[in-house]
Amino acid sequence: MAMLERNKIVELQAIATQFADHVVHHQLDLTIYQGERVALVGGSGTGKSVLLSEIALLREPDAGEIMLFGQPVTQLSGQGLAGLRKQIGMMFQQGALFSSLTVLENIILPLQEHQRLSQSLLEELAMLKLRLTGLPEQAAHLYPQSLSGGMLKRAAVARALALDPALLLLDEPTAGLDPAGASAFDDMLLELHASLNLTLILVTHDLDSIWRVTDQVAFLGDQRVLAKQPIEMMVKDEHPVIKAYFANNRAKRAAIKLESTA
Repeated sequence: MAMLERNKIVELQAIATQFADHVVHHQLDLTIYQGERVALVGGSGTGKSVLLSEIALLREPDAGEIMLFGQPVTQLSGQGLAGLRKQIGMMFQQGALFSSLTVLENIILPLQEHQRLSQSLLEELAMLKLRLTGLPEQAAHLYPQSLSGGMLKRAAVARALALDPALLLLDEPTAGLDPAGASAFDDMLLELHASLNLTLILVTHDLDSIWRVTDQVAFLGDQRVLAKQPIEMMVKDEHPVIKAYFANNRAKRAAIKLESTA
């Protein structure tokens, strides 16, 4: 029986990114399929967050082609791009919530921009997103500065989910969290992936999260994606840059810990 072909959610072809004389990406290719949970990893300065912002349509690469949901981005009009952006949710590293708005108001904001709904319905939908991320209902009326680090990140995910995106992008989602908080956040991501049929792309240095949450790892180095494969294969890759990244005690401890709990 022939296997069903999976839909390509993200296709990057020959991407080039440059800041002044500094080349970050050159001839970078990457394909991400529907339902995958992909970690973008690599050393500092390899342009992981920059690549995430290009996938999120927040920055244009200097050259190359980006296709999202089968549509070439460069051939779309403003209205077409707006339609694509509604399918993408982004959680920024520091949350990027508006400090003058409550959590509920932050979640409502993208809904107001794209939907003509009554205030009561907007609040009902926003509360649904808040509950999906495991936040208590009383958090809805708090301001971002009143939240703990873990709650702030969950609120940022709730806002990213406001428009029911098919693709969720997360920049260092567990950075700054204690081990218990990071583990709980990983659990939430797995639950959201399963219940909402999401495709996830994470930029992360958290090796526990890489082992636990993702099913594919895209390794950035030498200005391109050196490999995309499951973490179990990535840690055995003989490419010297990849080998050096994972050949350390911290990475080995993360692998042993996750294997012992599997």
